[in-house]
Amino acid sequence: MVKRDFPKINFYDQDFVDIYDKTWAWIQDYWDKNSDSAKIEGKFFSYPGSATLTQLDAIFSSFFLVYSNRIYQANPTIDAFYERQEEDGAIRCAYNIETGRPVFEENNPQGLGLPLFSWAEFNLYHKSANKKRIKDILPILDKYTSWIDSLFKQPNGLYSVPLAATGMFNAPREKAVYLVDFNSIMALNVLYLSALAEILNDKESSFRYKKQYFSLKTRINGLMWDANDEFYYDLDENEQRIPVKTIACYWTLLAELPNDDKAEKIVSKLQDPHLFGTQHPFPSVAKNEPSFRENGEGYRGSVFPHLTFMVIKGLERYQRWNLARECAIRHLYFVLDSMSPDGNHQKGNLWEAYLPTKEGPAVLTESPSPPEWGEAKFPRYQYLTYSALSTICLMVENIVGLFISLPRKTVDWIIPNLEIMGVENLSLKKNMITIVSNKSGRGWEIHMESEKLYYFTINILGKKKKTLPIPSGKCSMLIDKL
Repeated sequence: MVKRDFPKINFYDQDFVDIYDKTWAWIQDYWDKNSDSAKIEGKFFSYPGSATLTQLDAIFSSFFLVYSNRIYQANPTIDAFYERQEEDGAIRCAYNIETGRPVFEENNPQGLGLPLFSWAEFNLYHKSANKKRIKDILPILDKYTSWIDSLFKQPNGLYSVPLAATGMFNAPREKAVYLVDFNSIMALNVLYLSALAEILNDKESSFRYKKQYFSLKTRINGLMWDANDEFYYDLDENEQRIPVKTIACYWTLLAELPNDDKAEKIVSKLQDPHLFGTQHPFPSVAKNEPSFRENGEGYRGSVFPHLTFMVIKGLERYQRWNLARECAIRHLYFVLDSMSPDGNHQKGNLWEAYLPTKEGPAVLTESPSPPEWGEAKFPRYQYLTYSALSTICLMVENIVGLFISLPRKTVDWIIPNLEIMGVENLSLKKNMITIVSNKSGRGWEIHMESEKLYYFTINILGKKKKTLPIPSGKCSMLIDKL
């Protein structure tokens, strides 16, 4: 491994900085743990002690590994799935690390996972500017999408899949046949396939995917939206809405399915303390549902960092920057408080899932952990696949507020309030940049350092927005002069 430093975060709360730094140190334990005899070779990210490599781990880990300054590559874990694509296009949700063979479960006989590869690849492209990769993987993802269509797409245009495919193993969705999250994710999938085709200037493919997207968007809005409750619901076998409010609804935001009016309605429920606006945002089931449990009980009220990440990224799609940041900060405070010695949970651990109304890890007493977990019990501790999304990715993108695109040579910084914060020595491919704000005798000042030219857009308090070319070397700007 080439010795480099991770980017350094500046923030007024040192606890946030410390957990960011600690997470990078912990990731070392998750890297390259396969034996010499393992069929899945090379270095990849997986949960220690796990016999399987899972699709969700591969996809979600890519979102924070891109910030490692290439110490940990984000691609290989995803590539392990592409390399095992079958003749008919199938990519299974889990593979045994030792044998390389797919893992099938009784409640998910096709080994279907959430088709989030195209979303992850679009993000990787903007952090690496590797157009050749897009050219290589687009046929793989096209074939994969066709496989899902051939098995799971129904005459009504929606997808009927097992609940196990979503990972929400004990969610109160027993009668659901058409799942709002899976259908939204399929819309998200073709939306980003269209964007990837556009990068290659493949207008024909881009249009074909976009047509699929709008077709699915129309069906989801027509069948799953409840005008009275102002919410998206799962459907039963008769296409009747099942009125149970779960976090699955919010995949619609990420897929940009609601119009502004519908988005306003469901976003308001994220701020309602009787629904999803609990002290620790956001529970997997609305607080006023009969199935909600204050101790979490798996997907009956627990707060899952990967789902919180999904909601916050959905809020970004509708320019709710302040709410996204406020919820990210609240979430991270609960993550930090849950590491303190209190009761019987271990000191210093990050967790797979948290309590919705107070600090601490969630609990599962009413049903067993999924059998595919082996001896692991819910919630898994140090489950960095989910928690590093909070301590690294949300830290950079939503709490500090930096959004980076290498192909566009742009860095956008959205600052909701003036604070001492920023990032140092973040690698933009072959360009190391530093952007830090602090208060000097002349007022609030942003100090920047770069090896190459890039374009910097600053958006302060929603009132000042300006794009400037930042030359190589050191420079600074006074916010009052913008």
